[in-house]
This record gives sequence, structure tokens and C-alpha cells, in this order.
Amino acid sequence: MDDIAITNEVVDGAKKRKNELLLFKVDLTTYDSVEYKYLEVDMIKIGFPYRLCCWIMECVRIATTSILVNGSPTNEFILRKGLHQGDLFSPFLFLIVVEGLNVVLNSFVDAGLFTSYDVGVDSSFCISNVQVWVRRVKVISDH
Repeated sequence: MDDIAITNEVVDGAKKRKNELLLFKVDLTTYDSVEYKYLEVDMIKIGFPYRLCCWIMECVRIATTSILVNGSPTNEFILRKGLHQGDLFSPFLFLIVVEGLNVVLNSFVDAGLFTSYDVGVDSSFCISNVQVWVRRVKVISDH
């Protein structure tokens, strides 16, 4: 909730001061678009030991899944990309991928391609990106 409040305050402040502000939203709610090679390279760049990267990637690559069609599961198959929903390990791997996005955005600010937004009366606090996590919950009712 803090990230949402911070984002709202920045937008309100920019409107009041009539400052320019560029916002863009990236939908990070699905794991199915994660490329395995990107995940592997990201783990190596972050500093994961090579052997650990190999073990993690082997677990990701050999996992199988199936789809429910009219309530019946299909034959299992191996996914070629994407993290497996329902796997307890997937949220942690997804955070590694999102951290890669954070590093890229910060490098844009460092290179002068974007500027951070100054917050506060004396501009003592700068924001370049905020990651807002919204969890979608499916409500099932028997009414």
C-alpha cells in the first residue's frame, strides 16, 4: 500500500506544481512471459553461483504442466518459457526478473535518459521508479 500512496502523492504534487511527469505502467501480474535465458543471465549478473543457477534452471526447464479442459486435465507437457503458476519457487524467480527491470530503469536515470522526480519542499528525496504490487484475487461465491 505504501507504493500506491507514494505514487498518488507524486502525481498530485506534479499536478499542483504543474511539473512535467512521465509515468508508465507495466503489467507484472503474469509469469508466463518470462524467458528462461533472461532469468539465467539475470541470476548470473546478480552474483548467484554458477552451480546454483544450473540447478535452478534445471528445475524450471524440466517441470511439466497440464491444462484443465472442461474440468479434465490434458496430458502433461513441458513449457518452453514462463514460470509455473502455483509453484512456490516462482514468485522468488519472478522477483529476480523484476529486479532486472529496476536495474535497467536506474541505469536510464544514471545515463541522463530520464530524470528522477524531486519530492518534498527542499527536493531532498528523489523517485525514479516505484514498483506497485497488486494481487488479483478471484472471489468465488456460492450465491
